[in-house]
Amino acid sequence: MDLLTPMLRGSALTALFSDAQAVQGMLDFEAALARAEAACGVIPSEAVAAIERACDVRSIDMTALGEAAASAGNLAIPLVKQLTAQVKQNDPDAARYVHWGATSQDVIDSGFVLQLREALLKTDEMLANLLAALAKQTTLHRETVMPGRTWMQHALPVTFGLKLAGTLDALLRWQVRLREISSRALTLQFGGAAGTLASLNDHGPAVAEALAQELNLTLADTPWHSQRDRLLEIGHWYAGVCGTLGKFASDFSLLMQTEVAEVSEPTAPGRGGSSAMPHKRNPVGCAAILTAVQRTPGLMATLYASQIQQHERALGGWQAEWEVLPELITLAGGVIAQSEQLVRGMQVDAVKMRADLDITHGLIMAESVTLALAKFIGKQDAHHLIETLCHQALDQKCPLLQLLENDPRLTAHFTPAELTALLDPSKATGSATYFVRQVLARYQEQCHDHSLSD
Repeated sequence: MDLLTPMLRGSALTALFSDAQAVQGMLDFEAALARAEAACGVIPSEAVAAIERACDVRSIDMTALGEAAASAGNLAIPLVKQLTAQVKQNDPDAARYVHWGATSQDVIDSGFVLQLREALLKTDEMLANLLAALAKQTTLHRETVMPGRTWMQHALPVTFGLKLAGTLDALLRWQVRLREISSRALTLQFGGAAGTLASLNDHGPAVAEALAQELNLTLADTPWHSQRDRLLEIGHWYAGVCGTLGKFASDFSLLMQTEVAEVSEPTAPGRGGSSAMPHKRNPVGCAAILTAVQRTPGLMATLYASQIQQHERALGGWQAEWEVLPELITLAGGVIAQSEQLVRGMQVDAVKMRADLDITHGLIMAESVTLALAKFIGKQDAHHLIETLCHQALDQKCPLLQLLENDPRLTAHFTPAELTALLDPSKATGSATYFVRQVLARYQEQCHDHSLSD
């Protein structure tokens, strides 16, 4: 469904997982393998140039490759045949050394890791841009008071800055995790037919080390043909980020409901309209984010199921990863891109947020009155009394302040001015400012750390 790519996979990550990129990654592996084996004396050095020249995706018949893969069981087998034929046209002797000592899974896995390296670098950059936009909005709205909501009901006052800081805080943790997993995940796959490199005799370890250096990948202690935890960890990272941003989009769309109208998505010609209702301004960015996020649990379930890989080389589990992990990553890329656009251009109605604090006529501040009264009559009795007055306020449809000012059990301890102050939401945000300051300080500290490209 390429038509949906701009909506659901509209980030730079999508291009990194094109067919051409996948094949070029495998060809890069083959070229590096030739260089490494020549350096170790396994193949003649004269064969390298011809192999390298042929390792260009533009020389590959992609249609024929795809059709042949249906019979071969994977892309590497017909790719090596095409590559060998290309080399043979110019240097028949060099053609003998194409793919020497490797197996199909070495080519496919290592080629995919090369794609992952570019994807992780780009993801780190995209995440940094999102964090910067979120930190800016968090700073701007650190004092913007709004209703907090628990169980979808008004709870206590919070600040919009704190709400944003929660997402910022989570994304900062995901940024740390991304930089931690990169060194573990970007690992060469090279084990030969059964993970022993037997066809290279005593040269196996030396060739593996040289190949890892050629590709600038970590050299694993053992081939990981049927140990897929590295790819699972990458999938988990992208799914986890989707979860964090899905929560943000869900909250944002709820705040955008007509009856709430505390925030709005960025405006642009044609954005959020309806084919039937001219007045509509739909949360289309949130919808795109949530659509992608809805798909990630199923994709992750496949990756988890794919951990069960038989013996030294797997049947089914390995193959299931080929489309699932790129799909997960490109969907997550779309989520990150949509989220940055949403955060940068969000419209916040601070006046409506403040007005919504008053729609319960003071009930949102009942806890504040309870705690103040508890100092005189105890917590349990204070809670029971204020709860009773809250029910009366709802039944009589009158402000809570009116009942408080007419109750001698309250007026014995508080003046009217003190009761009014206790019901002021702007004075009841607790440690929100402190929490926001903590997260922003963490952001400033972390954004000066090295990125993956350093």
